[in-house]
This record gives sequence, structure tokens and C-alpha cells, in this order.
Amino acid sequence: MGGRRPARTLFGHAAVSALPDAVYRDLVSTLFTMTAPIIGFGILYALVGVLIYIKWQDGWIFILTAAAIAVTVGRVLLIRAYHGAGGADQDVAQLSRWEGRYAILAYIFALLIAALNVRALVAHEPIVHLATVSLVFTFGAGIVSRNASRPTLCAISVSLAVLPVAAAMFAHSVSAYGERLHAEFFALEGLLLIMVGSMSLASARHLYRSSVEHLTAKHDLAKLARFDPLTGLPNRLLLRESFQASLKQASLKVAHATSQLAIHYLDLDGFKAINDQYGHPVGDRMLVEVADRLTSAIRTEDVAARLGGDEFLLVQSHVQHVDQAELLARRVIRQLSEPYVIGGTPMRISVSIGIALAPQHGVDLERLMGCADAALYRSKAKGKAQVQFCGPDDVQDDSRAVA
Repeated sequence: MGGRRPARTLFGHAAVSALPDAVYRDLVSTLFTMTAPIIGFGILYALVGVLIYIKWQDGWIFILTAAAIAVTVGRVLLIRAYHGAGGADQDVAQLSRWEGRYAILAYIFALLIAALNVRALVAHEPIVHLATVSLVFTFGAGIVSRNASRPTLCAISVSLAVLPVAAAMFAHSVSAYGERLHAEFFALEGLLLIMVGSMSLASARHLYRSSVEHLTAKHDLAKLARFDPLTGLPNRLLLRESFQASLKQASLKVAHATSQLAIHYLDLDGFKAINDQYGHPVGDRMLVEVADRLTSAIRTEDVAARLGGDEFLLVQSHVQHVDQAELLARRVIRQLSEPYVIGGTPMRISVSIGIALAPQHGVDLERLMGCADAALYRSKAKGKAQVQFCGPDDVQDDSRAVA
């Protein structure tokens, strides 16, 4: 199911210190579903900036407002480009780069909010201060609700928006204004900003942990539904999905086939005796070793699946000639027949294989499995470590097909 990535969080917690790729993919993808909130907050910033500019005719306010509009447009274009490049279907390295670009624009916007507030504090006008500081609170709430899936991004954005404004509030509190309790109220407002920012980060921490736990459980359940719990190989469900994907990718046609798929039906020779003599725990360890050997014997585009018990199936793609299928079968027989050492005890088994070809013997997986199973039955009848291809009689008699 993919590797694991550092969580890249400021909150460091053992349970979420590393993320499976699938979970990371889901968390990053949430960043790029925020077009409407980003546009909405950009409009809000622009309205506040325009009103202050009309009131003051201040060039810095004009520059900050124009920059905020430009960054908002850039963020929207970035989201569109992300989806145009494939969205969440891109590989993890590409997603990491998209996340980095998103974070840079988010940090710039946070700094623009802080800059607007700092500039507004050059004058002692409470209505203007109320409007600009409202942007900070709104931004903090929005960051927590939208970006808690990426806690480092969330923490840095909140810090960039809050800390410069709080520092400016403290500096403004000691300025020379004759109003009663002027210093106390501005110092209190700076303190409130810091407290609200801290609480926002605490909320983000909780939301992040909840999201990771939920997504990890979801992907674990999906894995259990598609993978054999003992060997980690695909089970019947994922086997069917992989077969259909391989069939489609190869553009196979029943009437005219330039490339085929080979369905290898495997049954271990002598495995029952191992189970009976040494017990099921030893048998399970041997099955895991068999799965590892099968995986090493095939190409990345091929599929090895466990059907149950000591039965396995290989789907070999891009087979131009039957000799290729036989070569793989012989290689599998040779590798699986090598000695096993389990608990210090050497053991030996072998494997018998039956092979069906798609589309030569059909394109329905169950029918192909039945055909390969019939060929496997003939392999068993001829002795251990044999391989047989599906024949005309096997195609007609698919009564042993595995559902």
C-alpha cells in the first residue's frame, strides 16, 4: 500500500509521526478543495483595504490590497493547475511539491494580513483597527477549519498573521495618547490575539489527529478488503480489479490479439505434509516465504495473488508468445522448490502450475481460472513441479472454476 512519509507536523505525536502515502495523499488533496473560501477571503481583504484607502488615500494600503488580490488570483490558479496536472492521482513526490507551492502563497497572504494591521496602527482610529483585526480572527478560524490537515502550514500561517500584529499592538499601547486605559486595552488586544492564535493551533492539533486516525482506519479497512492478511498479496477482489485493468491496458481483442495475458494457477506440492508435521504456524510462515518468492519472480506490471490455502494465481501481462509464459512458470517452480529453513529446520516443497491465456481461452477471469485449474489438475496428475497449458477439453470443462 505504499511507503510512509514524515508527518511534517510541529505537534509531534507518536501515533502520527509517520504517514502512509495514501493518508498523506488524502490530507494534501483537501488543500486544493478550497477555491471558494480563498476567493471569499480575498474579496473580504480587498473590501477592507479599499475602504481604508478611500478614507486615508494611503499608498501602502493600496499596495497591500493590490498584492492581496494578486496572491488570491495566484492561489486560485495554483488550485486549477493542480487539478489539471492530475490532482490526487499524482505521485507523492509531485504532491509534496504542490503542497510546498500552496504553503508559500498561504504564508505570503498571512504576512499581507499582518502588514495591513501594522499599517493601520499608524493612526489611532478604532473603526479601522476593528476592521483589520477582524481579518486576523477570520483568517485564523479559516486556517484551522480548512488547513488543519497540514498542521505545519497551519501553525506557520497563524503565527505569521498573529505575532506581528500582537507585537504592533503592544508597541501601540505605549504610544502617547491621552485616552484613559489606552495602553491597557491595546495590550489586552495583543494578548487576546496571542491567546486566540494558541487556541486555534490547539484546535488544529485535535483536528489533525482525528483526521489521521480516520483516514488511517479507512485505508486499513480498504487494504483488508483487497489484500490477503497473512501474505500481504492481493486477494480475489483486487485480483479481479487488476486483471480488468491489465486487460484494458493491453487493449486485448478476442478476434485479433497481438498481446496476451497468462493466468498461472499455482498449487503447492507437499504443503499439507508440512502443515500436518510441523503445525499451522510453521505452515503460515512458509506461505509468507512463498509469497515473497513469487513477488521477486515476477515483473512490477505482473500480479501475484493468494486465492486461499496453498493456492496462488499469477497474472502475467504482455505475453507475446506462449514460451514467455512457460519461462515464468519454470522460474517460479525453480524458486519455490528451493529449500526453506523455518525455525532452524530445513524443508522442501514444490509447486504445480496450470496456465490459461487471454484472450485465446476467453476474457472472463472466472472462466480463465477454471481453464487454468483444469490444466493444473493435469499437472498434478503428471507428478510434482509440472506445468501444463489449458487445452480444448479444459476450455469446455470449467466446472472447477473458482468463484
